[in-house]
This record gives sequence, structure tokens and C-alpha cells, in this order.
Amino acid sequence: MAHPLDYLPLAAAAFGIPQYLPQIVKLRVTGDTAGVSWAWATLTSLNNAAWLGYFVLFEYWTATVPSSAAMLLAGTVSVMLAIRGCLSARAALVVAAWAAALATAYGIGGRIGLGTLLTIASFVQVAPSIWTAYRTPNPSGIARGTWLLIGGELSCWTIFGLHESDPRLLVLGVTGIAASVAMLVRTQAWAVRNRSR
Repeated sequence: MAHPLDYLPLAAAAFGIPQYLPQIVKLRVTGDTAGVSWAWATLTSLNNAAWLGYFVLFEYWTATVPSSAAMLLAGTVSVMLAIRGCLSARAALVVAAWAAALATAYGIGGRIGLGTLLTIASFVQVAPSIWTAYRTPNPSGIARGTWLLIGGELSCWTIFGLHESDPRLLVLGVTGIAASVAMLVRTQAWAVRNRSR
């Protein structure tokens, strides 16, 4: 009989599948990209493709659902941002270098090599979003709903990582929760400042 915590990837899916929809809707409706990072969206899509491979290799089948959804929807955000002129050569070079690093880690170390590099993937992935949000004076393009859902999903992965004694998932979860809090604090501070004007 399965342990109840074995179903946490399904709970993560409930948060993870729709998590980029608020950002997609906001971009579509407003066209506002202020504070939203192309590198973040692209690295998120790339890293979730790598996580999908990792979950398949370890036979965490229920975990493939949220990683597939995040890969596709973050990829959609990436394309939308690129169309709106948010793509830079420097950011594209960083993404290409990271993709090469993931492929090399898997080529050399198999699933353990990939998983080891994925331990730091969450740092690589969230750094551009935080950097962009905090450097943008008015981060009006950030969809708070996306970051609330990311926080919910990664809370599930944190608990699942503890349950499975998987340090890679644990680091992913804790990093994602910290990034979500940082982004929500930034957008809330901006909203409060705008209301007080």
C-alpha cells in the first residue's frame, strides 16, 4: 500500500499545471513585460525538461505531469517574452551554456550526474527572475498568481523530497519557496507604494 506522501507529486501537479497561466494571461491581456525575465522563463522550461528526464529515469511517474506542464507553459511564456523583445544575446548565451552543462552532466554521469546538476538548477533558474524584478523600478508585468502557485508546488516537492530522502528535490523545493517569497514581497512592496501615491 502506498504511503500518503507518495501522492504529493499529484498535489504538486494541482499547483504546477496551471502555475504559468496567470503570467501568460497577464502578458496576453496587458503586453506588460516589466519585471519579467526571459531567461527565467526559458531556464524554467529547460530545467523542467531535464527534471522530466530525471523523473522518468527514477520512475517517479506521477512527477512527470507537473514537470511536463511547467516545461510547456514556461516555454510559452518564454516565446511570448521573446516576441515582445525581451530576448538578449547574453541571456541566450547563458541558456545555451546551461543546456550544454545539463547534457554533459547526463552524458558523463547518467541519471546521478543529471540529478546532481539539477540540485543547483533551481538557483540558476530563479536568479534571473529575482534579479530582474528587483532591478525594475515598477515590476508591473509580474503575475503574483504565478508565484503563489510556484510556492504551493514547491512546498509539495520539499515535503516529497524529505519523504524520499532525495536531496535534489529538497533543494529544488526550498529554493523555489524562497524565490516565491522574494517575488511576492517585491510585487507587494511595489503595489503598496503605488497605492500610497
